[in-house]
Amino acid sequence: MKLPLKSLLLVIGGAATVYALVLLLSGERASVHLLQELLSPAGALAAALCLLNYVLRGQRWRLWMAHYERPLPLLQGLRLYLAGYTFTPTPGNVGEAARGLLLRQPLGTADSLAIFGAERVADLLALLLLTLPGLWWLSQRPGAAAWQLQLIAAALAISLLSAAVLYRYRRTLWQRLPWLQGAWHCLARRPWTWLGLTLVAWAAQGLATWLLCRAFGLGLDPLLATGFYALAMVGGALSMLPAGLGGTEALLTGLLVLQGAALATAVAVTVLVRLLTLWLAVAIGALALLYSAAVSKDISLR
Repeated sequence: MKLPLKSLLLVIGGAATVYALVLLLSGERASVHLLQELLSPAGALAAALCLLNYVLRGQRWRLWMAHYERPLPLLQGLRLYLAGYTFTPTPGNVGEAARGLLLRQPLGTADSLAIFGAERVADLLALLLLTLPGLWWLSQRPGAAAWQLQLIAAALAISLLSAAVLYRYRRTLWQRLPWLQGAWHCLARRPWTWLGLTLVAWAAQGLATWLLCRAFGLGLDPLLATGFYALAMVGGALSMLPAGLGGTEALLTGLLVLQGAALATAVAVTVLVRLLTLWLAVAIGALALLYSAAVSKDISLR
């Protein structure tokens, strides 16, 4: 299968350009302040937690690659997994499905899509669980409108109903979309292992969000900061925009403002969170991709 690499790179370049413009328009002082926070001990620890997220999810990917009889050594497997982050800023993160297709001995298209589908389901499940503190906080706010509670209840009901329908008609879906059956088999393999890895991975980025909030003087506890981050990620994913760009930022900024942060502070925290949880991964992924293609030659870009 030939990958639309030019199209993917154009999307990524456009998304990066928008982020660069946001930083420039925020003013020179704001940009310098953001850089100072990134280089602070809190910023360094937040970055380390984000790296932990990538490593744990890379371990999960190795687990599912082994399911397809492609066992990979630890360091090589993590490098190949990280290379896929180059294509994260694509609609629905679908560019990450290229991980298996870029290998010198590529997976079949259906198998690569199966692992990608399993990754997305696992991530969504973990993030939904981590949203619970944020949802509880929203429901307990003084003057919380009835429609807010109804919206939360409706979202949960729709999620449960959708899961039940998908389970009921899974065999029909498997016949029409064979890669869905592969995703199901991946999820059935050592479920507690991948669930544990996924929960800890996303909780680590929630803690990174909390550290950055503390650096800006926001008095959130770790669970609430994690809940806000998870809510923003789920909302961004539902928008189907490249890496949730726009939707994730708007939701996280809005939640921080509702919690009492000044708008400028909320925007600064959100920009830092996205720099560390998204663009750091893209930058590392690009380096891993170039190394894998030019030096180790276990990835082919043709």
